Amino acid sequence: MLFGPHAFPVAIVPIEAEPIFAKAIQEWTTQSWLTNSILVSLLLVVAIVFWAQRSTRRMQLIPVGLQNFFEFIVSSLYDFFEGIVGKHMIAKSFSLLAALFLYILAANWFGLLPGVGSIGWKEPNGVLLPLLRPTTADMNTTIGLAIVFMIFWFIWTLQEIGAASFLKHIFGVKGGVKGALAYSLMPIFFFVGLIEVISILIRPVSLSLRLFGNVFAGENLINTMISMGHTLHFPLWLAKITSVVLPIPFYFLELLIGALQAFVFSLLCAVYLNLSTSHDEEEAENH
Repeated sequence: MLFGPHAFPVAIVPIEAEPIFAKAIQEWTTQSWLTNSILVSLLLVVAIVFWAQRSTRRMQLIPVGLQNFFEFIVSSLYDFFEGIVGKHMIAKSFSLLAALFLYILAANWFGLLPGVGSIGWKEPNGVLLPLLRPTTADMNTTIGLAIVFMIFWFIWTLQEIGAASFLKHIFGVKGGVKGALAYSLMPIFFFVGLIEVISILIRPVSLSLRLFGNVFAGENLINTMISMGHTLHFPLWLAKITSVVLPIPFYFLELLIGALQAFVFSLLCAVYLNLSTSHDEEEAENH
């Protein structure tokens, strides 16, 4: 496929993940859960855990090498997230927020490695079934990450401020208004609370779609650049050159976007947690 007349097919990145070893699995089940996206997820989790264990296997008072780099990453993330969620929430939420950032960053950059999305099996219809698929380019992964965070967000919020304060925060009259004016404003703030509930329910959708859309668009962009010579009917020798040269600037762009999207996802999670667990001024005075 690398040097034949059809070496540069039109770039098509399927939106859904594909089962791997499908023929073997279909002999004993009608549906395969092991997709190329899940395989990449497993590899990433193993790699991150191995890196963490290897870095902290022999802890030294003065860190060097892998331990020094690992502690730098952890301490930087800890200070960053503590400035957002506050000292009262960082102990609970840091492990999840840091894991989300590191996993998404590794997943985004893993998709840029040579062979990811291009090595696999050719189906009878001529479509390439890739062995490895960028996991954040699969909407199932991004929705799963968002839902997991929202579950912890809900639990931590109730633990921190209680159910009554949570409902008051959403539906209660704001601005310290009291008396008859507060009662007259209750219907308005109740309606505002319903809008707030809808916005909370939309959060996992916006988190997952933002991450998926950027990574999936980047995959299509790079594939388009690789196949540009074939699409424009360049001579075969020129199409081979352009398939290597044209994607290079976009690889650097995707490195930046991959880091930015990991930062945005984890940052928004921290902001959502801060908005729901930060105590009002009146409550702080009472405490």
